[in-house]
Amino acid sequence: MKKPGYYSSGEFSRMAHITLRTVRYYDKQNILKPSLVSESGARFYTDQDFARLQQILLLKFLGFSLDDIREMLTGDFDYHFLLDSLNIQLKLVQDKIEQMQLVEQAIQDTSKAIQAEHSINWSQMLNLIHLTGMEKSLKNQYQDASNISARINLHRLYSANPAGWFSWIYQQCRIQPNQQILEIGCGDGTLWNINLPKIPKQIHITLSDRSEGMLRDARRSIGPKDLRFSFQMFDCHQIPFPDHCFDLVIANHVLFYCEDIPAVCREVQRILKPGGLFLCSTYGSLHMKEVSQLVQEFNDRIKLSANKLYERFGRENGKPVLSPFFQSVQWLDYPDSLFVTQPEPLISYILSCHGNQNQYLSNSYQEFRIFVKKKTQKGFFITKDAGIFLCEKQEEGASKNKKENQEKG
Repeated sequence: MKKPGYYSSGEFSRMAHITLRTVRYYDKQNILKPSLVSESGARFYTDQDFARLQQILLLKFLGFSLDDIREMLTGDFDYHFLLDSLNIQLKLVQDKIEQMQLVEQAIQDTSKAIQAEHSINWSQMLNLIHLTGMEKSLKNQYQDASNISARINLHRLYSANPAGWFSWIYQQCRIQPNQQILEIGCGDGTLWNINLPKIPKQIHITLSDRSEGMLRDARRSIGPKDLRFSFQMFDCHQIPFPDHCFDLVIANHVLFYCEDIPAVCREVQRILKPGGLFLCSTYGSLHMKEVSQLVQEFNDRIKLSANKLYERFGRENGKPVLSPFFQSVQWLDYPDSLFVTQPEPLISYILSCHGNQNQYLSNSYQEFRIFVKKKTQKGFFITKDAGIFLCEKQEEGASKNKKENQEKG
């Protein structure tokens, strides 16, 4: 007998407007398994399965292969994660619309040029080919956005500090009216979107990232009509601004990803006004250590990160990296920890890491979920070891005096 809240395979396929054969195929491909299988082998699905199916169909529409979809959707959803996932998908659809509009315009321009000149502009044709290939970047963009969402979600749900990371960062920025501010590696603009009511009316903030997709997300979240903001895509190793033009530069969890950290610091020092501030956040060696211990206990071959980012630029070694470029370098701890009581957000966080975890968890997900569920039943404590370096650029007079004293010495 069918349980309340469960749908037979036929009912489920009719709800989704797909064939029963498709439902069975997704089951066979381990993309969408039924929530219940009766003793007789009948398969039953729930509303949560239906939400997952909608996501599968949307990703398929966007051009992802079933292998891509299987990798993206490993795991379960809680409502927070599902909402974040739907928001990411909405952004992808908006990107798809924008890209197709560009393709439409390019085709029209190319066609008009051929009709008018009776020859082919090969440069224009090459541009058209690049435009039609733009959707290939959607996979990486989706994965980046999903990973960021999973990390933010875990901290949002279980952080002991009620202020939250982005509110705390904003407080340390010491923002004043009429300042010129640059954020490098802005991501989706969460720092500013969360703190919009606090930002002075008379101010200019430039948000930059090397990802065009992230900049689009930031522009949408903040709103294109907010004239306090401008958006620019560039690599922070070569910042396209003149000397001494910013009062504040922010790099939130960015420096440890840079190939040449001193080169980035040199660029930041160059564009800062005398007396200006550089705020850069990072981790310490204890950050989220219990999560690594957890997965190692399950399978000692799993490494959540091929590289320990804090070894490149972290709390312990950041000051010697920054001191050659700034007059004062001060470390500020962010007081926080996590106490996780549900398995799904923690699993989503683990799957979002840059290591080899998906290689070992994809075929043993249910076993891993049971393992994490037991660990979180009475609450799972996680250390947070994060904060910022607040760096001040030397005033012009002080720099001159220091140089004179060095020459005299």
